[in-house]
Amino acid sequence: MSSPPVPGLPGTMVAVSHPAPSADEPEDGTDRIFDCADEARLEAGLESAATALGDARLVVLPTDTVYGVAADAFDAAAVRRLLRAKGRGRNMPPPVLVAAASTLDALAAGVPTYARDLVAELWPGPLTLVCTQQPSLTWDLGDTRSTVAVRMPDHPVATELLTRTGPLAVSSANRSGSAAATTIAEARSMLGDRVQIYLDGGPSAGDVASTILDVTGQRGRVLRQGAVSLERLREFDPRISAAESS
Repeated sequence: MSSPPVPGLPGTMVAVSHPAPSADEPEDGTDRIFDCADEARLEAGLESAATALGDARLVVLPTDTVYGVAADAFDAAAVRRLLRAKGRGRNMPPPVLVAAASTLDALAAGVPTYARDLVAELWPGPLTLVCTQQPSLTWDLGDTRSTVAVRMPDHPVATELLTRTGPLAVSSANRSGSAAATTIAEARSMLGDRVQIYLDGGPSAGDVASTILDVTGQRGRVLRQGAVSLERLREFDPRISAAESS
């Protein structure tokens, strides 16, 4: 699953004047890497990540597919920062990740029965649903054409962070045109100081992204084939069509 700003400066004994950093450029040395295998570092990382996201900065986090780069979905400036970090335009809005399937109805309207069956069976997991967004939402994820792509990841670190922050705009942790990062080192090499906090969950379990299924029409349409096969999807509705070949 639609990137955020950040606080703080410790006091100093000598007042020194520095030019203010550009809102478009990261400050040197702001990123930090937290080893999620260490319980104390995990908790510190989650706290730092939640603070960074609340301040409209970016966080790299592990998911059940590849690493993702996250921003506050409800902060338009944060989402713009995410798109700039990846080298993307508004025509490629990020999906939104949620911590619970029940959040789907807060973000999406008119979810068809077969899509709800997919959620009940395959969430959390590598299935992203493109839905009609709730008309009451005032966020700006890009040129979404009144849709929202929603997923519930099956990863304890991602779930815990989402529980603390609420829905996050999350795209694969890479520069546009490059392969998605499956390690924190790969993410760091591509995104660098554009990201404030890196949560290191070890190598990704796989390098296949989620399947993206459009459920806004009368029948489901696969937009991207990924970890969930077309055959599996058609167990819920045999009318689901395959992704168009390019």
